[in-house]
Order: sequence, then C-alpha cells, then structure tokens
Amino acid sequence: MYEAVAMSLPKVYHRFSLLSLHTTTSPILPKTLFFSSSSLPLAVKRLHSPPLLRPQSRRFVAGKQFKAKSTMVSSRFHHLVPVNALTAEDGGNGTGSNGAADATASVAYDDDVESASVTGYRLPPFEIRDIVDAPPLPALSFSPLRDKILFLKRRSLPPLSDLARPEEKLAGIRIDGKCNTRSRMSFYTGIAIHQLMEDGSLGPEKEIQGLPEGAKINFVMWSNNGQHLAFSVRLDEDDGSSSKLRVWVANVDTGKARPLFESPDVYVNAVFDNFVWVNDSTLLVCTIPLSRGDPPRKPLVPSGPKIQSNEQKNVIQARTYQDLLKDEYDEDLFEYYATTQLVLASLDGEMKPFGPPAIYTSMDPSPDQTYILISSTHKPFSFVVPCGRFPKKVELWKANGEFVRELCDLPLAEDIPIAFNSVRKGMRSINWRADKPSTLYWVETQDGGDAKVDVSPRDIVYTQSPAPHDNEQPKILHKLDLRYGGISWCDDTLALVYESWYKTRKVRTWVISPGSEDVNPRILFDRSSEDVYSDPGSPMSRRTPAGTYVIAKVKKEDDGDTYILLNGSGATPEGNIPFLDLFDINTGSKERIWQSDKEKYFETVVALMSDQKEGELSINELKILTSKESKTENTQYYLLSWPEKRACQITNFPHPYPQLESLQKEMIRYQRKDGVQLTATLYLPPGYDPSRDGPLPCLVWSYPGEFKSKEAASQVRGSPNEFAGIGPTSPLLWLARRCVSVLGLLSCQGRQSQLLERVMKRPMTATPKQKRCCLSGLSTNDI
Repeated sequence: MYEAVAMSLPKVYHRFSLLSLHTTTSPILPKTLFFSSSSLPLAVKRLHSPPLLRPQSRRFVAGKQFKAKSTMVSSRFHHLVPVNALTAEDGGNGTGSNGAADATASVAYDDDVESASVTGYRLPPFEIRDIVDAPPLPALSFSPLRDKILFLKRRSLPPLSDLARPEEKLAGIRIDGKCNTRSRMSFYTGIAIHQLMEDGSLGPEKEIQGLPEGAKINFVMWSNNGQHLAFSVRLDEDDGSSSKLRVWVANVDTGKARPLFESPDVYVNAVFDNFVWVNDSTLLVCTIPLSRGDPPRKPLVPSGPKIQSNEQKNVIQARTYQDLLKDEYDEDLFEYYATTQLVLASLDGEMKPFGPPAIYTSMDPSPDQTYILISSTHKPFSFVVPCGRFPKKVELWKANGEFVRELCDLPLAEDIPIAFNSVRKGMRSINWRADKPSTLYWVETQDGGDAKVDVSPRDIVYTQSPAPHDNEQPKILHKLDLRYGGISWCDDTLALVYESWYKTRKVRTWVISPGSEDVNPRILFDRSSEDVYSDPGSPMSRRTPAGTYVIAKVKKEDDGDTYILLNGSGATPEGNIPFLDLFDINTGSKERIWQSDKEKYFETVVALMSDQKEGELSINELKILTSKESKTENTQYYLLSWPEKRACQITNFPHPYPQLESLQKEMIRYQRKDGVQLTATLYLPPGYDPSRDGPLPCLVWSYPGEFKSKEAASQVRGSPNEFAGIGPTSPLLWLARRCVSVLGLLSCQGRQSQLLERVMKRPMTATPKQKRCCLSGLSTNDI
C-alpha cells in the first residue's frame, strides 16, 4: 500500500487549537492566541509567556473593545465576568457576532497573557472572527420547470445554545428530544425566489412572507408542478430550546406561506424521514402520534442483568460503533422518539392517518403517483449494531392509504462479515425505475453477503411490477460478478449498471437494454477507481415530467446515432480541467463540446437546464448551468447556451472574505524518496514578499490516504485555479494571521521534511522536535 494525503479544499474540516503562537520575526502575531476546534469561543486556563513579547493589553467583551491602563490590569480581570447581561445575536438583541455566543454565555477577549485567568468563553482575534462570522453564500435550488431559483439563506455558525442542548444517543444516532429530530441540525433563516428570465438574468427578489420571526427552516421541497414549496419551521423558545417542527407550505407566485395543518398539535417526527409530495396537492407527513405521552423514565433499579449469549457458537467479528443501545430503557426511549404516525395532508386542509404507527424510515412514491414504497424497522433491537441493521420491513401501499403487499421483512443483521463489500442478505436497494410509471427493481446477493466467498454471479438485479399476477416471478435484469453499485435509467433501450470491488479498486459500467432480452449486455468502461486520469465522466440526467431523472439522450441534425453527455472532472498532471463530451453509446466515439478554461479559471458543469421537453434533446438547443471561479474570485453561476455557447452570468455573489481576496496560491510537487510523486497546495498571506517579510509560521494540514500503486498515489487531484473555500474550521483561517498554510498530498511519517524543504526553498536542518513544532503551526525560528 502507498500512503499519502488527499485534501478537497472546499471541504476542509479540521479540528485544531493553537494555544500559543509567538515569533520574533512576525511582530504582528499576538503572543496569546485562542481558537477552539469548532471555531467557537474557547474556555481557557491561565498560560505563561515570556514577558518581553507582552503587547498592549486589550479587552473584548461580546464584540466590544475596551482599552485599559496598564496599572489596572491586575484588578480589572477579576471583574471581567460575568457578562451574562450582554446578549449575543442568537438571543435576538445581539451585538454583532453571527453565532459566536448565545445570550447566557460569558464572552471575553484579551491579548494580554494575564487575561487567561479570566473564566468563561474566549473569542478568536478579529481577523479570524470576521471570516468565521461572515454570512455564508445562500444555497440555490431550481424549480422543476427551471424558470425560478430559490436562494436559501443561512447563518455562519449555530448558537452555543444549540450545541449545548441535551441529546439522546440511541442506536447509532443522536436525537434532540425537544424537537424530535436529529441533534445539532443546521437550518436556513429565509427563502427568496428569483425569476430566471429568458436572457438568463435574474428577476427581482421575492421574499417568502408570513413566517414567524426567528424561524429555523429545514427540508425545503418543490411540488412537482413548481407551484408550491413545502418546508418545516421551528422556533426558539423562552428557555433557549427549540420547538418541535411544523410543516409549512408557500405559494411560489404570491410568496405567502402558512402552516399546512390547522391544528397546532400536529408536529413532524424527523428522526428518520420527514415528508414527501405524493402529488401536486398532497403530502405524506411523518408526525408525532397524538396519543404519545411523556418519555419513559429511567428505572432506578435495572429489571435484571445484561445478558448476551452466543448459543450458536457462530463468532462474527464486528466493527466498533458509537452510541449503541445499552439496555431496555434505551430500547424504550428509541422506540418512543422514532415511532411515527403517517398522515396524508392536502393543501386544502384535509388530513387522514396513513397506516398504523411504526418506526418508518423512508417513503418513496412511484413516478405515476399511484403507489408508495414504505420502509420501517421493528424489534428485536440490538445492543451491538446500529439501527441500520435492525429488522427491516418494506411494504407497498397505494397513494390513497390502501395496503397492497409486503415485499420483504429482513431479520436483524448482526452477522454481516467485517470484510469490505460485505452486505446484508435478502432484498436490498429496492427502488422505482425512473423511466417507468411504477416498476420495481432490487438486488439480491448470491454470496450470502460475505465478500470473502468466491462465487459467480455475486449480485443479481431483479425487476417486477408492483402488483404481480399469481405465481408471477421477478425477472432477472442483470447479473454481476462484482458488488452492485447502482443503475442510471434512460428507457427500454438503454440503462447503465455499475459494479465495483474495493479490494482491487475495479469499477465497471455495463450497457443493457432493459426491454430487449435478445440484446446482450456489454461492458462500456472497465477501469480502476484510483486512476482519475482515465475517468470518462458520468452521464448527465434530464428531469422527466414525473419528477424523476433519466439519462439525457442528445441528437445531432441529420444524424441518427444515439449520443449521451458525459460530464467529467478532467484530471490531468496539471490539475483538473472539467469537460463535457458528446458520447456515442454504440461506437464509443466522443466529441468534446465544452472544456473549462485552464489558464485562469476553474469551471464545472452543474446541471442540464434544457430538459423541460420529453424525448431526445437537440444539441443546438442545449443549455447547461456552469460554475466559474479562480484563485481570487469566488464561485459564480452561468447559463451556457448552444450553438453559440453564449454564457450569461446569473449570480453576482460578493467575495465572502475580501481581506483575503489577494491571497497567493500555488500547486507544488515533490518526490518522495521511494519515487512517489506527491502534490500539495501552498497558500501565502496577501501581499507576502519573502525578501521583505522573511520567514513566516507554517501550518501543514495532513491526513493519510491509501492507494494500491505508486502511479495512483502520484496522480494530481484538484485544480490550482479553484477558489480557496475557507470554512469555520479550516486551517486557511490562519492566513488572516499572516501564517503560511500547506494543504494537499503529504507523505507518511518521517517524510515531512521533504515537503517543507520544497515550501521553504531551503534544506531542513532542524531537529525532529523543531520539525514537529513546524507541523503544529510554529516556525523553526520559534524554538
């Protein structure tokens, strides 16, 4: 195995805390720096530091700065807290910190080392805090008809009150009992609608009206006709907790929102699923049973000892899971919070129960809105595996609430082998065909779920109608020698089936004709998942009138061949250069119809926008949504139209952290002693001049990755032109404090000096201790 480090820059999440950072070569760095692992205020203890580097004393309380005379330093620190009277933004009357602290937290900031004796929460320096608290860009959601765009507004960080709320750790999940949902759930703060004009520009913003003040919004869903939105709303209560979730609906044309249920006692149970559109005017909602009482109380004395037996003497090695059920009380508590009553609710206010109360885990209406596929779990529960392996029942119901049949009832799965690619026995991956009104398909393993068993075929894909005739058996759609990985549907003449095997990293793509038994399946692609240079791309999908997604077929004028669009990342030794290919599914020939600019920008294909009509798409009427960014320009979205390939910018988001707009970014390569070529990304603070500024503290972010070959480990991943996304826990935050950051591919233990030599453009002669400190964020000059 070859170990290296892989890093996706827009998704950098790293927990770290530097308690002291000082240097004689960078006087702008504070002698004492506090920054918690979650970018929130940090409770600190008293630290000691050399007196020569003591800066002028300053104090920050809840975002306000105070200067004090040095003679008052020792006395005022004892009176710095409590500051409970100061209210942060999350309490509604805040003083400006977006999520930095809640209304009851003690918050203070001071650069003087003696301030470490202060109890309470600490805030990071303003250079970092301004970036962390900056409002993030909104999430985008396009309407089914591609004529409107939702801007889902967010806040940067959750309040401390959300993080401090109690949670029930049950069956491998964490539940917020007050809201009856998963704990620490993020949320939107507002919804705005923009009309997408014919020329690609955006119309004026229309804010969704009628929401209560301080609404926390989740699970935003379009109706299939694009005329309504459904979402959940919860509010902060007087005691700092959040209320239970209620379903709201909004008219897209008017922008007016209202609760779906007239009764104030109907709440969403979002522990597993939440709600789904059955048709354009009806939703199926997971609700908390009205007859449910108070949570069960933990008995003072257990009902008996904990007993686990293995009478079959069938020893199965199991992985280690967290937050499992521990006793009968946990079982009762899990059943209490997870039990759901399904309710059919129409937009005109009519509602009726759907089936008996149970622990429902998913709801999936058929494309023609006739049937609903419903999954649930039930006892016996387990103390050694999470809820995903509890007994699972899959049933078929009609959309009006009439039970049709039971598809399967899988037993408790405590015996799944630990080997990669091992799976559960019985039916799995039960879904609707996206290209048919209501046709089921699923997979069944032929090796007993054990990846160590050598058998052919290993998986079989079956298909069947929802209401088969007497003695009608499922049809075999395809047989696989590797593990099933999914299907992309198109029509009766074309579907792509994927299979893979982790041990060899092999991935295959098969071409099948679902409606023609006479046409033999054939392999379209057979490659290694680690070989990113050979990745041909993924087929682009178009939306059907039923709301499903199928492979988009494209036609040329005066050409009867069948083409699909392959959207690829375009990995090359110079970095990723995304592309869009017109691919002949029969001959394998391809034509590159679009490619990202590789000199300055990094562009990607996001979605197909000309998919309102059924059937094949004309290449001259093609419209795609692309994103465009550079080292210094944040992501913007464009509408690209054929045949001229005219690009129209539809967003104009401001730079999220203008203070770092001119940061310097460079992709560097170096060779490990065993010949493996590795890659890293070097970030330098804005305006850094080596001859003028000298050496700076350097932070190296690394995490091990595993590859099967030297060649795979040496391949370049990512692009030097990507925008540096800085999250609230990103190491790149230290650029604001004039630190150098290195992210990317790094060799395993004992090889770090090779990368540092490349970064610093000089040999490393420091001791092992000095090298470790440099990796922790300190310059070798600090030792």
